Amino acid sequence: MDYSLRELECFLAVAEQLSFTRAARRLHLAQPPLSRHVRMLEERLGASLFVREPRRVSLTEAGRALYEETKHVPALLTRAGEQARRCAEGENAQLRLGFVSAVMNDELLKVFGAFRQQHPGVEIMLQDLPPHEQLVLLAEGRIDGGFVGVMPEKRPAGLKFLPWFEEPVVCLVPADHPLAKRRRVKVAELRKEAFVAVSREAAPAFADQVQKLCRRESFRPRLVLESHRAQAVALMVAAGSGIAFLPATVAHLVKEFAVALSLEGAHKVRHAFAMREVKTNAWVERLAATLKS
Repeated sequence: MDYSLRELECFLAVAEQLSFTRAARRLHLAQPPLSRHVRMLEERLGASLFVREPRRVSLTEAGRALYEETKHVPALLTRAGEQARRCAEGENAQLRLGFVSAVMNDELLKVFGAFRQQHPGVEIMLQDLPPHEQLVLLAEGRIDGGFVGVMPEKRPAGLKFLPWFEEPVVCLVPADHPLAKRRRVKVAELRKEAFVAVSREAAPAFADQVQKLCRRESFRPRLVLESHRAQAVALMVAAGSGIAFLPATVAHLVKEFAVALSLEGAHKVRHAFAMREVKTNAWVERLAATLKS
């Protein structure tokens, strides 16, 4: 049925006030145009909506049916208008974020907790994705930001990176490895070992850091297995497939079956949050502010 929002607004006001006078006052409208809008609505519907008596107004059966079906419309329109305003201002109440599950540590959980406390109405949608895939989806606008793991040296155009967390790189060895009884090891001592590693395709920034680490000691690691996931690499070490350079956070996943050795020289990695340079979602900026604080 084709009728105007103004007619519906007038009908709802009278239905709730059960008085044309009070309804007109609520709408800041003179009574004659209010009555005219209600009459026009009744004509469109082909049904009387009110029983009009000298000192009393009540809903007809048709009026009650229409009221039940339409009483939530104003609230829905208000919410829709607010959502439209947020979209126009780049303030979608939703954040689509990529993350590397290997670095889902207490620090990151604290960040999410602080952000949700400050902005409880924002829905955070997380996708577990390798760093390279996050950067692709970011560039395409399919996610709003990403906890991409290690800060890349070569940074794609159109993206900016915010360092937010730093941790040591360790050498993870099987629990029965000859080095497992030690606490620290020199990188040079590992030149003859078999390595397992996170693939360059999945995490190019971390792969570059590992190559640099070994290059300083004039050797290239003998790679026997790779995986797109750091957790899988840790499991390979625990299973005895080889040793690995990994961020300390990941090493804790298999602490009963493998030993994390500190590397002499205090080698560390900085983790980064990536976002587009062009502002598209104001909540990303607020998440970045939470990271900085």
